[in-house]
Amino acid sequence: MNFGLITSKENPLFKEIRLLQATGSKGQKARIAYGQALIEGIHLVQTWVGDSALKTLLTSEVGLKNVEIAEAVYSHIEICPNTKVYQLDSALWDLLGDLVNAPHIAGLLSLPKSTIAPPQSISTLDGDVVILDRIQDAGNVGSILRTAAAFGFTQVIALSGCAHLWSSKVLRAGMGAHRLLDLYEGWSNQQVLSAITAPLLVASADAEHDLFSLKKELLYPVAWVMGSEGQGVSLDLLAQSKGISIPIDPRVESLNVSTAAAVCLFETVRARRS
Repeated sequence: MNFGLITSKENPLFKEIRLLQATGSKGQKARIAYGQALIEGIHLVQTWVGDSALKTLLTSEVGLKNVEIAEAVYSHIEICPNTKVYQLDSALWDLLGDLVNAPHIAGLLSLPKSTIAPPQSISTLDGDVVILDRIQDAGNVGSILRTAAAFGFTQVIALSGCAHLWSSKVLRAGMGAHRLLDLYEGWSNQQVLSAITAPLLVASADAEHDLFSLKKELLYPVAWVMGSEGQGVSLDLLAQSKGISIPIDPRVESLNVSTAAAVCLFETVRARRS
């Protein structure tokens, strides 16, 4: 099979890759505009091997000498023969900051419909939901996605102001969890209150209700709301939610938001199993 070659940083596809890799609003706008995200590294590519959403693979002559990379590339092509494969000049990999010293393998992934669909097109969202309220640290967001997938919470809503769910840093922290989740982005508080049918539970350090005292509430679908690292959950969501505290040593002010999410989701699963 003949692979396409990219030898210049002026190549249109290479420029697109750089835009998809950008941080902040610039990268988010590019990913939404192109309907694609850049996945980097052998683990993430292996996660999507055989998935038609992985429409383009990027490697190099050096990369294809790596047995693990070559196996992933050829396995994906066998299952998805319409995949485009490009070999980048090895020198170009050094220009992609996040890929320096990493194995020469990446891919372009089509964003799912749930991500690019406007929130107003969804009238109701039933079942368990995890809601991220302006969580800006990409590592925290990716960790929560990974935890949600592990505990079977497949629906995640990121309100406006969150780190982009398909940014390179969130994808790496998610460790492949994205493939298991229905992800919704750019929602407003009002859209959440209108569409979510499950009761909202807010993890809050000073809430009146104790997480471990909940019984019947966790046996049915719930919507866990995790708030911004600095500001917590917005007031209008708090007003429509039940505040839940996680019992911790009083000498410790609070938990990291991704840790709090893990505790709340684990307790929900534990309550249902027992």
